[in-house]
Amino acid sequence: MPELPEVETTINDLKPFVIGRRIEEVDIFAPNIIARPSAEKFRKGLIGREILNLSRRGKHLLFELDNSQFLIVHMRMTGSLLLKEADEEPEKSVRIIFYLDDRTAIHFRDMRRFGKMWLVEDKNSVIGKLGPEPLEPEFTPGVLAGILNNRKTFIKSLLLDQTRIAGIGNMYADEALYYARIHPLRPANSLTGPEIKRLHGAIQKVLFQGIRNRGASTETYLRPGGVKGEAHLQFQVAHRKGKDCPVCGGPVKRITVHQRGAFFCPSCQRLPEVPDSLRQ
Repeated sequence: MPELPEVETTINDLKPFVIGRRIEEVDIFAPNIIARPSAEKFRKGLIGREILNLSRRGKHLLFELDNSQFLIVHMRMTGSLLLKEADEEPEKSVRIIFYLDDRTAIHFRDMRRFGKMWLVEDKNSVIGKLGPEPLEPEFTPGVLAGILNNRKTFIKSLLLDQTRIAGIGNMYADEALYYARIHPLRPANSLTGPEIKRLHGAIQKVLFQGIRNRGASTETYLRPGGVKGEAHLQFQVAHRKGKDCPVCGGPVKRITVHQRGAFFCPSCQRLPEVPDSLRQ
């Protein structure tokens, strides 16, 4: 969190306000967020640069600059990029401020300081190892089958592996597995052809739905205008421990899968007996 729909929403909301704007100043209150280069080189490298485009790769935002460099932002768990007036006093949790040439500013708010930023010429030095984009035409059921093939890890863990598929996080993995009626502890290589096809459709369904509803504000995420997204209002199981399953009426459960919480319906997402050869 934020995941693909929240990052896509942030980009869609920011674009009209930042494309063609020039960065006049940068205030850095938490230098540890700057992964590369040093904080001072990062600041000096951005001053005077024009923003030509804004795009997404996985959970990363890419600001394309007029000198062929990229400002890459990963909001991680608690980050939000907020549009503000240039003279507005920042909240305590604002870690970086980018001042633009039209008297506006972008505040990077990050409660837990897990976010990261890079200023690089080669964007692939940061995002080059990401897996395929799940909403692109090239991501087919056959491609998903190839990703799952011979992998004994739990399907929930595999969906979170950004080197396998880019952009899916905890919430949307739970939702996709629910719609596909697949238990989060199933070994990835145990899924049948029809189950893979269902999962492929479910992944795209929940991500497109999340974008249409402008992201999920389950905890700290806000859209650039400071308002909440509404995608979480459509969640069937994610963050709904103890609530009734919309299909069977049974309680939604929460378990831990490789140190990450997983929400699911035990009745709708049954865990079948799996041969030892397919287990981790």
